[in-house]
Amino acid sequence: MRPSRIIGFFEGKAHGPLLVCLGGIHGNEVAGIKAIETVLSLLEREAVINPGFVFRGSVLGLRGNLQAIHAGNRYQEKDLNRIWTTAHIQRIKAEPMDDLQAEDLELRELIEVIEHNLAIKQPERLYLLDLHTTSAGGGIFTVATDNPESIRIGVALHAPVIIGLLAGLEGTTLHYFTDENTGIPTTGISFESGQHDDPLSVNRAIAALINCLQITGCIPDGAVENRYDEILRRYSEGLPKVAELITSHRVRPGDQFRMRPGYANFQPVKRGELLAHDAQGPISAISDGLILMPLYQPQGSDGFFIVKPVFFNVLMG
Repeated sequence: MRPSRIIGFFEGKAHGPLLVCLGGIHGNEVAGIKAIETVLSLLEREAVINPGFVFRGSVLGLRGNLQAIHAGNRYQEKDLNRIWTTAHIQRIKAEPMDDLQAEDLELRELIEVIEHNLAIKQPERLYLLDLHTTSAGGGIFTVATDNPESIRIGVALHAPVIIGLLAGLEGTTLHYFTDENTGIPTTGISFESGQHDDPLSVNRAIAALINCLQITGCIPDGAVENRYDEILRRYSEGLPKVAELITSHRVRPGDQFRMRPGYANFQPVKRGELLAHDAQGPISAISDGLILMPLYQPQGSDGFFIVKPVFFNVLMG
C-alpha cells in the first residue's frame, strides 16, 4: 500500500458507522481530496479543543487514482470508476500484486484498504461518499442509488438528487458498495461539487462532507454550523430537489465526440436541439429536459446526460 493512498483516519470513542470518503477517483478531480484533508484536520482539532466532542464510528479518507492524480489525467488506461464489478475485482484479487498496472493496481489497493478497515473496526454499517467535480459549470448535485437511505442522504445534503443515473453507467463505486458485497448495511452516494477548476468546489465538498457526518450519525444533530447548510442551499437555488435520468449519450473510442460549447449543468434543452457532433454527424437531444455533465475534457465515455425533475413525495411514497 502506497503511503499516499490514505489521506487520514479519524476514530471516535463510541462505536458507530465507518464513513469512507473517496476523492480523486478521477485524477483531474482533486477538490474532493482537498476537502477530505480539511475536514479530517478540523476533526482532529475539535477533539483537542472541545472535551465534550462526541464522535461515533470512524472516517477513512482515501485518494483514488494516484497515478492519474500525479499526471493530471482523468485516468491512465481505463476509467477507475467504471471497473468496480464483482467479476473484475475477483480477477484482480487473484493476480499477483506485482503483475497489476494502472487502474487495476489502484482498484486492488483501494478495495484492500477498505476491506481491512471493515475487518478491523467491525462497524455497524458502511457509508461511502465519493466526491467528484465536472468539466462543465453549473449546479451541484448528488447521485444516489435506488437505496432509500442513499436518496435520504442526498436530499439532506441540500443538493439535487439524480436517480436512475447508474442505469446509464456500469462499474462505479455506487454499483459495487452494497450490502451483498460488504456483508453489512451499506449506503453509497456521490457528490458533484462543481467545475474542476473552481476554487469554490472545494468549499462545497467540505460542506457536503461535514453535513454527511451529521446525517450518518457520526456527530450529533445540531453539531453542524448552519453556514454549511447555507453553502449547499445557495448553489442549489432554483434546481429540482430530485431528478431522474431520461437518456445518456455514450462516447466510444474513435467517435471524435465534440460537445457544443456553452452548456452548463441543469441547463434546459429541447427535443431536437443540436448538442454535439461526432464522426457520424450531428447529435441532437431526443427529449426535452435538463442537461447534465456535458463533456468538455479529452477523456471520458459519457458525452452528456438528460434528466427531468420528479416529485420527491411521490418518489418516497
